[in-house]
Amino acid sequence: MSTEAGVGVMGTKLGMMSYFETDGTVVPVTVEGFREGNIVTQVKTSATDDYDVVQVGYRRVRDKKLTKPELGHLGKAGVIPMRHLQEFKLQSVEEFETGQKLSVEEIFKEGDLVDVSGTTIGKGFQGFFFESFSFLYHNVGLIGLAIQIPYWWNSHTALGSIGAGTTPGRVYKGKKILGIMGGSKRKIRKLKIVKIDNEHRVVMIKGAVPSKPGNLLRITPAKIVGKNIPKN
Repeated sequence: MSTEAGVGVMGTKLGMMSYFETDGTVVPVTVEGFREGNIVTQVKTSATDDYDVVQVGYRRVRDKKLTKPELGHLGKAGVIPMRHLQEFKLQSVEEFETGQKLSVEEIFKEGDLVDVSGTTIGKGFQGFFFESFSFLYHNVGLIGLAIQIPYWWNSHTALGSIGAGTTPGRVYKGKKILGIMGGSKRKIRKLKIVKIDNEHRVVMIKGAVPSKPGNLLRITPAKIVGKNIPKN
């Protein structure tokens, strides 16, 4: 786990829209809303756990949605049942305590740079499809088509030869072939917070972020080495 520049919050992606600034400039933004949660459920210190971590819970759920160990953990902390628990590794956790409510407007302000993490949209198994000449995975184009031509009548999705059988007698590491596309964790760094709407409990972040509407997002202060993160 890498050290964060500061404690962050979790939210729910609502979608994207166009935001008009005061000078008329149109900015594409991702809108993130916040459900009940973002409460500190545990504070770990280097003295007891070998590293300084703040565990935060998000999104209230019914008791039957959680396991008994999860309910016991949250009950010991004296907080409501929450679906998501994530840890933020910090340089110091002295200012945090169990049960503390994290407020977005206190942690961030408009114009701040943030790192946003989420799970990319899963697109399943992708490969070569001759009918529509679609080569989605790894952006494989005409080279992939040339490989497929000998197998045109045998199978419309056959990969064909991917390496010599004599030398090197193996498939090179990193060979671009068919596979599962999407559904992986990604972080977009140094995105600007355009607007914080406390009334509607939403934050507008410039640009696109991983995930689809309704999924979980994690926002942390952007890491700038030498400024808020030590060079070592």
